[in-house]
This record gives sequence, C-alpha cells and structure tokens, in this order.
Amino acid sequence: MKIALIQDWLTEMGGAEKVFKEIYKLYPNADVFTLVYNKDILQKLEIPENKVTASFIQNFPFAKKKYRNYLPLFSLAIETFDLSSYDLIISSSYCVAKGVLTHSRQKHFCYCHSPVRYAWDLHHQYLKEAKLEKGIKGFLAKYFLHKLRIWDIISLNRVNYFISNSNYIGERIKKVYNRDSVTIYPPVNVHDFECNIKKENFYFTCSRMVPYKKIDLIVESFSKMPDKKLIVIGTGPDYEKIKNIAKGHANIELLGYQPFSVLKDYMQRAKAFVFAAEEDFGIVPVEAQAAGTPVIAYRKGGSLETVVENKTGVFFDSQSVEAIINAVEYFEKISSNFNLNNIRENAEQFSVKNFSDSIKSYIDSKIK
Repeated sequence: MKIALIQDWLTEMGGAEKVFKEIYKLYPNADVFTLVYNKDILQKLEIPENKVTASFIQNFPFAKKKYRNYLPLFSLAIETFDLSSYDLIISSSYCVAKGVLTHSRQKHFCYCHSPVRYAWDLHHQYLKEAKLEKGIKGFLAKYFLHKLRIWDIISLNRVNYFISNSNYIGERIKKVYNRDSVTIYPPVNVHDFECNIKKENFYFTCSRMVPYKKIDLIVESFSKMPDKKLIVIGTGPDYEKIKNIAKGHANIELLGYQPFSVLKDYMQRAKAFVFAAEEDFGIVPVEAQAAGTPVIAYRKGGSLETVVENKTGVFFDSQSVEAIINAVEYFEKISSNFNLNNIRENAEQFSVKNFSDSIKSYIDSKIK
C-alpha cells in the first residue's frame, strides 16, 4: 500500500508537528508533502529530506519564516501535489492540508487540529493583529479570506474520515463542515515528567507569548497578589509588553526562553500551573498533570477534557484578572485535598502510546 502524509508546514515545533511525528513513526515508508519546511525541523521529526516534497512556496523569499504572508496562495499550492498513485492519504491539518486533491479509489483520513482558524473563528482577530482592518490591504485580505472560506467548504468532500483532536474541535467540525468526527487526543510525552510530591511555594506558567495565550492577563493578576510568587517561562511578540506589566513586582519572575530541562524542573516543583488560554486541546496542562502539578485553567476549550475539576485542578469562568485571583484563592483553600499521584494518573491517558494505538486501530478498521 502506497501512503502519503500531508502537513500544512514543517517550519517550527509545535503540537501539530508532534502529532505528525508520531503518525510518521507509524508509517515510516510514507512520502511526506508540505507547503514549506525547514531542514532542522525535519531532523527533529526524524524525517529524511528525500522523503519530503514541498510546494512552490518553498522557493519564495523568506518563505520558511514568513510563510503566512503567502496565505492567499495556500489553497492553490496544496492542490499542486499529485497524489493520484497513492492508496492511503493521512493529513494533519489546521489550515489547508485536508484540501489535497484525491480520487474515489483513495481513502483520506484528516487529523483535524481545527477548521482554518484564519478564515473562521479567528477571522476578525487575525485582521486586527495583522493591522488589516482598513484600507486597500485590508480589503484584499478580507477578499482572500472570503475565497478561502469558500474553498475550505468545497475541499472538505475530499476527506473520507475526520479525526478531531478533542471533542471541542469535533463540535467545530460539525458546525463549520457539518461532518462527524471521532476524537483521538494528541500525543503528550507524559513520561518526560516525574510526579513530584514535594511542591514549593510558587505558581508557574509557560507559553509562547502571543495574544491568545493570555500570559499578560496571568502576570497582571499576580501583580495584584504580591504575596504569591509567579514564575514565567517563554518568549514571543508580547514579551516586552508582559515585561512592562511585571516591572516593579518582586513576586513575578520572567525567565524568557529556557531549555526543556529547566521548564521541567519548575513544572515539577510548582504548587500549581496557571493556564488562561482557550486552546483546541492544550498539551501543556497535561504535561503539568504528568508532573503531579494541579492546574488552574480557563473553563473553555480542551482544558474541560483534560482537567478534572477539584481532582486535578480548578477552573475560572472568564479571562479576567478578578476571575484568576478568585481561582487562585479558591485553589489555596482546597489545595490539601489534591492527590498528586491521581493527577499524574489522569495525564497518562494522553500518552504517546495511547495516541499511536488509537490512530492505527481506527485507520486499520476503515481500510480493511
């Protein structure tokens, strides 16, 4: 059986790339197709470069770093791949990967991280952050996103089976595409962490510092709680903004980028991990639980499927300073009730092995 694996892009390591790595391990003889890639990422994914075919975007100026500038060409680029000789196609998609051209004798499984976020639920946020709300550039951006939405709906019929990375995304697939899906949670390297029952008196958060991660909100909240220490790891476009919020508050320590060994150490020693983003799934809260660390999370998105209220963490109902402060205070009142070994046990259901076994079993059941 000839197999093709499709990924939107392979330019940096993130949750989608970790999923793709495990899928490739299941099908190491498959050929890989992607819009654009970086060689160092292929090395991290353990994918030989001679197995990878990139689109014409690979040859464009600055494409490996600023590939999003070529968004209007993504749908055209993904359709240029000739997959007519393949029997099984597996796409890992949160943009256009699901839109590869297929024929009736092929089986196409799409592991959907999300319907195209630029075109649907993050449409207005994308335009605002890119400063494309007004003017000629704004008009063109809105026009291309409109065309992308139309293409996105047309191309969904090229997929035989949708797999969602959470029930939350499964609901979005149903709403946007009117298609059913089966949920298989992404692989989390839970065995990279040890359950540390000796917790220290500080809170912890880590993330790429971009607006939707709400690290600024967490830092602002702890600036109002001078008696509670917060350690923050991560960098990104919002770093300077967050640094200014933390300025003058001795209880908040920003460490910037740190290697995994340092992140792991803080994760395992923290009394709780604070998570304010609305994520499709959210790998980091699961990693926190793998370390036996309770999670204080926003009550929306994938966190509702990974955090068990009052058993592995607590929730807050709005992305606001007041809500986070109240959640921290509530956590401190009940913190002695948490069984840290049970928190670790909850994380183990999201292991790499469970993911690989579930994906392989599901695909095998449909291609027999």
